[in-house]
Amino acid sequence: MNLKEQLEKDLLESMRQKDELKKRAIRLTLSSIKLIEIEKGPLDNLGLIAVLQKEIANRQETIKDAEKANRQDLIKLNQEEIEFLKAYLPEELSDEKLKELVTSAIQETGAAGAQDMGKVMKIVLPNVAGRAPNSRVSQMVREMLSN
Repeated sequence: MNLKEQLEKDLLESMRQKDELKKRAIRLTLSSIKLIEIEKGPLDNLGLIAVLQKEIANRQETIKDAEKANRQDLIKLNQEEIEFLKAYLPEELSDEKLKELVTSAIQETGAAGAQDMGKVMKIVLPNVAGRAPNSRVSQMVREMLSN
């Protein structure tokens, strides 16, 4: 069962249990998936994971805005949705493991500085495969290339 099928199954279950939080989070995620599939065609699991990561990032942005507006209710709701959606993601890479992957890619490409960041990212991202946000990967690559 792929990730999309799991989300659809869990949506039905959350509807049966009348769990509004899960139902809302899954519906919004499935809606995003369907929009992308209309534009680009069917997504594989890596594409689905990327959508989930984007949904989590959107909620984190909402939390920042809600903090500025002092809206504790929105902060709490979005934090709960983030925790729920994280359960669908593969286990996140530790900093040490990510550093190993980046070091290996730097050695493989012979990268010498920030101008080679694209070469390194091209090798690292498929190996990360949704186990770390792209922003975290690029930050690690940038730091290691600047040393």
